Amino acid sequence: MVRSDLRNIAIIAHVDHGKTTLVDEMLKQGGVYRENQVVQDRVMDSNDLERERGITILAKNTAANYNGIKINIVDTPGHADFGGEVERVLKMVNGVLLLVDAAEGPMPQTRFVLQKALALGHKVIIVINKIDRPDSRITEVENEVLELLMDLDANEEQLNSPFVYCCGRQGTASLSPDEDGEDLKPMFEKIIDYIPAPEGDETAPLQMLISSIDYNEYVGRIAIGRIERGTLKQGQEIIVGNYHNSYTPFKSKITNIYQFQGLKREPVESAMVGDIVTFSGIDNVTIGDTICAADNLDPLKFVKISDPTIEMTFSVNNSPFAGREGKFVTSRHIRDRLFKELLKDVSLHVKETDSAESFKVSGRGEMHLSILIETMRREGYEFQVSTPRVLFKTIDGQLNEPVDELIIDVPQDSVGSVMEKMGIRKAELQHMEPTGSRMRIEFLIPSRGMFGYRSEFLTDTKGEGILNTLFHGYEPFKGEIPTRNYGSLVAFEEGESVTYGLFNAQERGTLFIDAGVKVYPGMIVGMSPKGEDLVVNVCKKKHISNTRSSSSDETLRLVPPHIMSLEEALEFLGDDELLEVTPKSLRLRKTVLDHSARMRANSKKPQ
Repeated sequence: MVRSDLRNIAIIAHVDHGKTTLVDEMLKQGGVYRENQVVQDRVMDSNDLERERGITILAKNTAANYNGIKINIVDTPGHADFGGEVERVLKMVNGVLLLVDAAEGPMPQTRFVLQKALALGHKVIIVINKIDRPDSRITEVENEVLELLMDLDANEEQLNSPFVYCCGRQGTASLSPDEDGEDLKPMFEKIIDYIPAPEGDETAPLQMLISSIDYNEYVGRIAIGRIERGTLKQGQEIIVGNYHNSYTPFKSKITNIYQFQGLKREPVESAMVGDIVTFSGIDNVTIGDTICAADNLDPLKFVKISDPTIEMTFSVNNSPFAGREGKFVTSRHIRDRLFKELLKDVSLHVKETDSAESFKVSGRGEMHLSILIETMRREGYEFQVSTPRVLFKTIDGQLNEPVDELIIDVPQDSVGSVMEKMGIRKAELQHMEPTGSRMRIEFLIPSRGMFGYRSEFLTDTKGEGILNTLFHGYEPFKGEIPTRNYGSLVAFEEGESVTYGLFNAQERGTLFIDAGVKVYPGMIVGMSPKGEDLVVNVCKKKHISNTRSSSSDETLRLVPPHIMSLEEALEFLGDDELLEVTPKSLRLRKTVLDHSARMRANSKKPQ
């Protein structure tokens, strides 16, 4: 059976190339909204973090209609740290729209996701987006995309993929770069003509691979996947198995079935081959499982998700201010939340340690883990995290470390400082070419060489540089990389910071706090440009004497403090430091808070 009334597609692209904006317009022109309905921008970025950061973190399903044909659309993340989301949802679709910025061209994450789509044999429609940009270079970008397809060993059909030229923000598309489109009709037509309709035997025993999991407090786990063969009915008896796992298959019953229609999930009595559906009622189902007819267990293979490369330790907050701001503070709360995250994030790993109060959490990159930290603090969790560490592997008796592909786009006068920093961090230059007044440089760099570099990079390029990384693979250990060349300003006593104390401390370095902030001994209040830590007393007050009054503090001028974001704080951390995370505050601190004990511990370290 061929489902000519249905198409399943995913939209893949590098971060900030306009996927979610294009999906907005596809939904508007696909009859999802009433004519007078007020619609917010980037409607698919449904959680607060996605809307604030302007990035897609979770892959999401929606559906539009065109001439009576339903088009299931999966909006995927563009950031490589969330590649686990992309890898698994590609199993649900028959083709992809590859979205490329008309000025920037294909970027690292474009390569990563496209490689996965080509390996599955998917048909590709290349969409050159943002053609209205004044710096667009459509012909060069077309050639770059074709070169990328050749690099990735695309087959002949994939090399002859059609091009569509569009402006997602205006909702227009055309089949020629010289034509101004009026709407997205040419793109819809191309999807229906070129992307194959789902096929399968609707009378065969049921088979459906679970590609994604959602979670709801009321109904529990919600499984999402595409029916490969057969029909799924409400109340049907099924058996759940897994091709790669040896656990015993178990029987269950389907309670509610939903299909995607626009932004809603509409309940249906049944669904057949090719449909992307979601259902609840099975507690133990997970990503990679296959739902089969009760009398015919036949699990499907599932794509292997790439292993994590970075690890952090999450532990119970034990600072003097512990428990003051968070709602969930115990090890049981933190453990339950981390293991709950595993239900829907297949690229995250959590391991228990010898201590009941700490857990090792591994992910695809700093961004991946920082999103988890930010999500947890917004939910009311209070905990502390260690500095990120890379995960080494021993291959053929040799120590190997993760290496990233780093692509830097900078003004030409910043190239010298970037090259100098890259040399220190053991990066190997791969390619370098000018693009107008800027330079695009490609390196292979150990993942640990990127720790703490992003903020330095922005300073070196005066905020004009663009930096993208992509996991390249494991290579032999590159040798020691010098750690940070700065120290910390550490608070001496518990109390509240005052202007007089801060004025004296700011001469020693850059402060992270303002007056009126509660501090404790061992809390980091600033950065010292020297390579060593300095203890400062930011609570020190000027005492009244017969020659001066305490009110003369008003003449003291403080330099505005550098308030750190979560990512900056993680980059700043040294090996002997922790980040205290609460719903209201981010506090950097020393692992050993007592100054004397810290000095003794440092004196015992081998020089």
